[in-house]
Amino acid sequence: MPPAGLRRVAVLVLPGAKPLDVGIPAQVFATRPSMPYEVRVCGAAPGVIPGGDGLSYAVDSGLETTQWAEIVFVPGYRHPDTEPPSDEVIDALRAAHDRGARLAAISTGAFALAATGLLDGKRATTHWHYTHILALRYPRIRVDENVLFVDEGDVLTSAGAASGIDLCLHILRGDLGVAASNHAARRLVAAPYRSGGQAQYVPRSVPEPLDARFAATREWAIRHLDEPLSLDDLARHAAVSPRTLSRRFVDDTGYTPMQWVLRARVDVARELLESSERSVEQVAADVGLGSGANLRAHFHRILGTSPAEYRRTFTPGV
Repeated sequence: MPPAGLRRVAVLVLPGAKPLDVGIPAQVFATRPSMPYEVRVCGAAPGVIPGGDGLSYAVDSGLETTQWAEIVFVPGYRHPDTEPPSDEVIDALRAAHDRGARLAAISTGAFALAATGLLDGKRATTHWHYTHILALRYPRIRVDENVLFVDEGDVLTSAGAASGIDLCLHILRGDLGVAASNHAARRLVAAPYRSGGQAQYVPRSVPEPLDARFAATREWAIRHLDEPLSLDDLARHAAVSPRTLSRRFVDDTGYTPMQWVLRARVDVARELLESSERSVEQVAADVGLGSGANLRAHFHRILGTSPAEYRRTFTPGV
């Protein structure tokens, strides 16, 4: 058993598993002072598991680890449309779910969850190359091809490999709060929150590096959230017209510029509520939302809770 207080994470490696998909949850949740988790990598049985991209995996434990875990990750694997998981794997995933564990798929790992029937009637996603196949094979699943991940509470799915980082950071936000998630993102040198969908990564007739174009403007805006910010201010910094900025900002982030600024204000407010003793009124002023009433309204609309309740949830001892 892990030391008291550690959350238990299993990474279930299937034949053909993709190295990055396996490594993401194993690294993100690796035990360290800032990460109260224990990770175990397992397979259908102990031994060597052939993987994708010329790699194999030597695992020390089998499916019993899925019954130990509180969350089970299923990394993506090759040929999910022609090589379904074994009956033993399906039964183990169902049993873990029945026991109360969350199941989380990265990329084509969604096909393994789909085979259990636990995604029936729910939203899910997978790598854009396989969304159509997933929808055809499992028509009871509401496949969303334009998101980075889907959280249905007890079952979670993500798009391509890098979206596994988004999913892991999302889980950290829910478990430990936004400050812990942001700390992990900095350690990984990853964006703490990507709001855009995976449609921007599907091949286009004229490929463009959309994500980076206004990164400097976004960074500038975050440093000036305590000031009034308008669409004209952002466009002036980006050296484009407001109309161009609005159109391209949606491509980059999934939000209009001012929607993105509002969510950035709320995210910074969350971190201040967790890491400081500043009042709700002070936090509202710090992030440019003016008043506590305004902050409370946006908190409730975006997060479904109040600043005070959020602070109680994510600040030990409060």
